[in-house]
Amino acid sequence: MRQQLIRSTVLAVGLAIVITMAPVGFAIWNASVGDGRGVVGRWLADGTPSQTSMRLVGVVVALAVLALAAGVFVAIRQAHMMSQPMRALADRAERLGAGESRIQPLHSGIAELDQVSEVLSRSAQRLTKSLASERDFAADASHQLRTPLTALLMRLEEISVTDDLDVVQEEATIAIAQVERLTRVVDDLMARTRRGGDEPKATVSLDSVIAALQREWQPAFEQARRSVHVHGERGLVVQAKPVDLSQVLSTLLENALAHGRGTVDVHARRSGPSVVVEVSDQGEGVPSTIAPHIFERSVTTTGTGLGLALARDLAESNGGRLELIQAQPAIFALFLSESDAA
Repeated sequence: MRQQLIRSTVLAVGLAIVITMAPVGFAIWNASVGDGRGVVGRWLADGTPSQTSMRLVGVVVALAVLALAAGVFVAIRQAHMMSQPMRALADRAERLGAGESRIQPLHSGIAELDQVSEVLSRSAQRLTKSLASERDFAADASHQLRTPLTALLMRLEEISVTDDLDVVQEEATIAIAQVERLTRVVDDLMARTRRGGDEPKATVSLDSVIAALQREWQPAFEQARRSVHVHGERGLVVQAKPVDLSQVLSTLLENALAHGRGTVDVHARRSGPSVVVEVSDQGEGVPSTIAPHIFERSVTTTGTGLGLALARDLAESNGGRLELIQAQPAIFALFLSESDAA
């Protein structure tokens, strides 16, 4: 902007000098040719000295007015050229303040304004990512909390309808375990927020996680007159956080219960350096139109569409991956790294 102001000032002054000096120079040259018999010379010689003086004053004033008019014109034009990008920049700043996320950079040719525009554009991008991250975190948190809360509710319902103290004690013990799991989920979410998702690697016994989930989901499957069959290799230890692994497998069991039929099969095995946990059922499977996008957010036949997307993200955050290896009937495979402590 400073260079633009300097250029406009120099242009206005230079134009004023040209307008003033060019006619004067021409008049001096014309008056000197032909022993003063030029047009200007005759015009100056015609009349009394006072008339000649008045004519000269009139010429100077006219040139000054013309130079002033030219300077004002240049100044107005330059001011318009500078005010237009400033208004555009103010408009972008107002749109950013109103919450608009896509702010295109301004290319005005004025370095300072373009630099401010770039800062606004980057700020809009950061704001968009921050808002998207907060929305995803809220959705993920609500989904992760819903599963243990649902299991806890089922246990409390069992307690409320029975008079058998042994059953009450057993269900209360399981309910306490669900509350502890819920606490761990909350702690994990808060820790992930503080560390930005960079958690250290952890190891967990696959048998213990699957056994806990089998106990947790048993009432729901029994109520639906269905069962969960667990088989495969035992004693596998994988690199994953217990809370995350439990959430991923809970999502697969929940989907099998809600959308599948028959017995749910959970099969654990080694596959090279990885451990694979396959979860399948005897239902119709995933529709062919949805199968390629099954792990995308908001892609679902029913429900929120968050479960599988969140499960995939949790698997990847633990160095693994979650895949749909067969659509009909549905077979989901969770691949995890086997721990050296196995």
